[in-house]
Amino acid sequence: MFIGHYSVAFAARAGTDGPRLGTYILAAQWLDLIWPLFLLLGWERVRIDPGNTAFTPLEFVHYPYSHSLLAATGWSALFFLAYLFLRRNLIGALWLGGAVFSHWVLDWITHRPDLPLSPGSPVFFGLGLWNAPVGTVLLEGAMLAAAVFLFLRAYRHKGTTALLAFWSLVILLALIYVANMLSPPPPGQAAIVAAGLALWLLVAWGYWIDRHWAKARSRQQATSPAE
Repeated sequence: MFIGHYSVAFAARAGTDGPRLGTYILAAQWLDLIWPLFLLLGWERVRIDPGNTAFTPLEFVHYPYSHSLLAATGWSALFFLAYLFLRRNLIGALWLGGAVFSHWVLDWITHRPDLPLSPGSPVFFGLGLWNAPVGTVLLEGAMLAAAVFLFLRAYRHKGTTALLAFWSLVILLALIYVANMLSPPPPGQAAIVAAGLALWLLVAWGYWIDRHWAKARSRQQATSPAE
C-alpha cells in the first residue's frame, strides 16, 4: 500500500481542524518512514525477490519494530499521547493515533502473510491483495479519489497557490505509484533506503500545503462581508 496511506491523511485532515496535513502524513506513513532508518541500523531486513508478490519485488524478511501488530499499536499510542500532551486536544490525538494504526490495517490487506504479531513471534498476518494487481490499483485509486473529494470539499477556499500545492502532491503520488509498478526491481538495499528516506520530503510538502490553505482561508475571511 502506498497511495492509500496518503489518502488516509487527506481524509483525516478533512475531518478535523486539529492536526495539520503534514502531521497526518507523518502519522499515516510513520511505519514506512522509520523502516528505512531501521534498515540502515541493521535492525530490520528486506530482500529483493522478483515475483515475491505480483505487485512488488520486495520480500520483507524481518521488520517487527516498525510493522508488527504490537509495534503499530505502540507507535499509535505514542502519537496519541504526544499530541494530547502537546496540544491538549483529545479528538485530534485520537485521529492521529488512528492514522498511525491505519497503516498496519492497510498493509494487512495488501501484504502476503509477513506482518508479525510481535518481535520474535511465529504468527504473521496478511491477506495478500498484492497478488491481485488490478484489485490493488482499484482499491488505492478509489481511496485516493474519495480522499481528494473530501479534502477539497472541506477546504473550499479560492487560491491558486493553495490548489496547485495540493494537486501537485496528488499528481506526484500518482506518478510515483505508476513508476513503482513499471520500473525494474531496485538494484539493492541502498536504493530502497534512499527512496524510503525521500518520503520525509512529502511530510514537509503536507505542511506547505496546509500553510497555503490557511493563508487562503484567512484572505477569504478578511474579504467576506461581516454578517
